[in-house]
Amino acid sequence: MDSTLVVCYSYTGISRRAARLLCSHRGWALGEIAESGPRGTLRCVLDSLLRRQPAIHYNGPDPGSFRTVVLIAPIWMYRLAGPMRSFVAIHRERLQRVAVIATMNAAGASNAFAEIARLLGRPPVRCIALLARSIEDGSGTGELLDFGAALEPASMPPQPAGDAAQAQPARQA
Repeated sequence: MDSTLVVCYSYTGISRRAARLLCSHRGWALGEIAESGPRGTLRCVLDSLLRRQPAIHYNGPDPGSFRTVVLIAPIWMYRLAGPMRSFVAIHRERLQRVAVIATMNAAGASNAFAEIARLLGRPPVRCIALLARSIEDGSGTGELLDFGAALEPASMPPQPAGDAAQAQPARQA
């Protein structure tokens, strides 16, 4: 099973744009997380600050059917967006190999990478932080596509359990 699924949560559309670009270039499947009900910005911020797991709906293929799952989510208040936290908590047992792309305006990706590692009980195989403006203006496209290429089975040797060497962000502003 050498297949890859990209799962994204996007409040503003930035993470969705990155996910769709990656999927279109690599031929990977896409799943999307949505909140169960209407939420305002304040509630989203509070969910992040308090590390709450809001109710979500997942629309996509079964993540347990894929060897690698790439999670793409925004950083809110220097933390992982609540809906992605919910997804990881719900599906942690079924996620075999996880890679993470954090989209952000400024900083906080390392906190999200650490939180995902804590929820999974192991570090992601690869992580990258991209500034929202680099996704919007296209300047981050090369970095995003290089990240995807590095996840292909031929280009990524097996990592021993607990090896955090691959879990460092490629870029963080």
